[in-house]
Amino acid sequence: MSIPFGGYASPEQIMRDRAEYARKGIARGRSVVVMQYADGILFVAPNPSKALHKISEIYDRIGFAAVGRYNEFEMLRLAGIRYADTYGYTFNRSDVTGRGLANLYAQQLGMIFTDSIKSYEVEIVVAEVGDGPEEDQIFRLTFDGSVFDEQGMAVIGGQAEAVAGRLKERYREGLPLRQALDAALAALTEPGGDRPPAAQLEVAVLDRGREHRKFLRLTSSRLERLLEAPAQETAAEAPAEGAEGVEDTTPPAAPPGPPTAPEGDIDTGSAG
Repeated sequence: MSIPFGGYASPEQIMRDRAEYARKGIARGRSVVVMQYADGILFVAPNPSKALHKISEIYDRIGFAAVGRYNEFEMLRLAGIRYADTYGYTFNRSDVTGRGLANLYAQQLGMIFTDSIKSYEVEIVVAEVGDGPEEDQIFRLTFDGSVFDEQGMAVIGGQAEAVAGRLKERYREGLPLRQALDAALAALTEPGGDRPPAAQLEVAVLDRGREHRKFLRLTSSRLERLLEAPAQETAAEAPAEGAEGVEDTTPPAAPPGPPTAPEGDIDTGSAG
């Protein structure tokens, strides 16, 4: 049986085709934001799934975020955990670093991109929280194994350039967690669009104030309180009633009546 000859393609053309294929796959997903805040590093990703996580813990001080094909970046995550556990057990837990993990991923992704017929459709972030903000590290890795040492924040997947542009307008060093989360959500939301509810968000932090394991996933009521806080703070910043230059239109209070118990019955003051 003869095999039809498909013609010659230069190595440059093959690499361009693989890169274009990977970029298209990554762009179909929604972006993930990783940024520093006052007490550590914040991860935010729109993700309605409760089982398939884009954000995970790798080791004591190290977090992982990814976009693209789930099965591919899940294999990378597991490989990173095995490397960290083995290296930390053989030597010392403090010897496991975000830089070392980023180098491992860069080698794996570069080898796959060069030697495999199909490149991985993934983009990942490895972040390590330090004892102070100046020791925090955020590494962004692309499908071909390229490593970028980001300063303060990183955006991957989807419309990364547009999201990064909106985030830069709001980002500043030392933001409290509530304001950092608000800035990340504003960047992830298209102009004129509605922000995703808490049930459709995946949010986690590397909190430098925690003992031993720094990774903490924010879920349910705590996340909802953080999402409500910016609106409450905005209301609190409004001019107070009766302040200078502001007309006080509040009607006079009615004379106080008898005190009431919690159920609404009149409280006579007797012990019952």
